Amino acid sequence: MRVEFDRDVCVGMYQCVAEWDAFEENRDAGKADLPGAEEIDEEVFSMPVPDGAELDAKFAARTCPVDAIAVYDEDGEQIV
Repeated sequence: MRVEFDRDVCVGMYQCVAEWDAFEENRDAGKADLPGAEEIDEEVFSMPVPDGAELDAKFAARTCPVDAIAVYDEDGEQIV
């Protein structure tokens, strides 16, 4: 499972931070950050979801008010 985060779409509500500690608040930028993620496109970041964090990643994606977070299964199908 992997997560993708489109930081350009992020509006800084930080609901993802409350759901999953992989995300961090960046008050200076007014957006969330996903430390340790690889930038795969301009302002789009991706990283594997660690074992045991699958539910947290899904909740973070579901609570994002602007759908800046997507979760994909091992086959590359979007599940959230």
